[in-house]
Amino acid sequence: MKNTPTHAADTDTEQVDDAADRKVVEQEQAAIRDFVKGLSGDDIKSGNWFTKLAAHAMNTYTEKVDWQYFQDRYAGVPADVIVDQRIKMASRYAALEGGLSAGAYTAAVAATIGSLGGASPATVPAAVATVTVDVAFITQLQLRLAYDISVLYRVPLDVHDPDDLWKLIRVALTIKSGEAANKSVSKAVPLVVRPLVKRFYSGSTLAAGKALPVVGKHLLQRNVIKIGIPLIGVPLSVLLNRYTTLVAGRHARAVFRNEARVIELATGISERSRHPQLMLWVAWLVLRANAKARIADDEALLMRHLVRQVRERHDVVDEQLAQVVDIDPADVWKRVDAEPGDLGDVLDAAERVAAVDGDINSRERAILAELRERCRRD
Repeated sequence: MKNTPTHAADTDTEQVDDAADRKVVEQEQAAIRDFVKGLSGDDIKSGNWFTKLAAHAMNTYTEKVDWQYFQDRYAGVPADVIVDQRIKMASRYAALEGGLSAGAYTAAVAATIGSLGGASPATVPAAVATVTVDVAFITQLQLRLAYDISVLYRVPLDVHDPDDLWKLIRVALTIKSGEAANKSVSKAVPLVVRPLVKRFYSGSTLAAGKALPVVGKHLLQRNVIKIGIPLIGVPLSVLLNRYTTLVAGRHARAVFRNEARVIELATGISERSRHPQLMLWVAWLVLRANAKARIADDEALLMRHLVRQVRERHDVVDEQLAQVVDIDPADVWKRVDAEPGDLGDVLDAAERVAAVDGDINSRERAILAELRERCRRD
């Protein structure tokens, strides 16, 4: 069937877009190739290439990309929409790069990666350098994508702070939570590709803390799956690059969107609070309702942001609360009883805190019932 004028125009537009995307990828790939030329064989074998890439990828990028950067380009567009577009764009770039790099993927190259050991850039074989360019390109792409998502959801990250940098790496590359990535796979990836992507993410939990060279070794080993299957290197590389970037982006969206939700909750509670210091004590009592259980991630996140919001908005810093190990309900009830006037804001805050991680359990309900009774002012 011949194209109608509309179909022809759509096709022309798609071709222009593809050409523009390919140009962007080729330019970025050339920049990464220059970066890899400066690495030694030992950098690649030891994984130290990742330490250098993290600085190379993020230092100048974060100076340029901030909330205003996205506002200038997407004024008035909700964050969820922009995030979705960034994920799709990154997955397109990843697929294009996979096709450009896949020619170097052979079993021989996979074997060579394990045997590299020289200290001079000249000792890095061209084929291995090409593979390293691919891994470095996708790594940089996913780091920057995760950072974009954190900015769009207004989750503050300072890449010069070791804790924040590790958080970004953990989220972007799903190296700390393979289980979370695998859950995302079932929704993000077509059935035919799913076994390959699951294999790509298998065993992705690292026990080496923040040792960045270990991450570099892990990433190279993980990408061997794209090298070790002969004859189908190009389509396999395109698919894996595309869908692992899609999984990484959706994982970053889930993490940072949830943190944005918690920040928004903490901000609202702090804004409405007329008893900020008492509110913190009650919030901690609710969060530690089950003292024997490990505090959930969302609960810890909420308490951290509540303390920050109360400090910044109300200029309240409670050193006594900071030193509490096992919170005593009797102490909190004494503080509640000593506070005159309407305590509806404290009760509202407690109810919101209890619901931060989903369903309210029986221990939390008991504390809320006790608090509700004590907050009555006849």
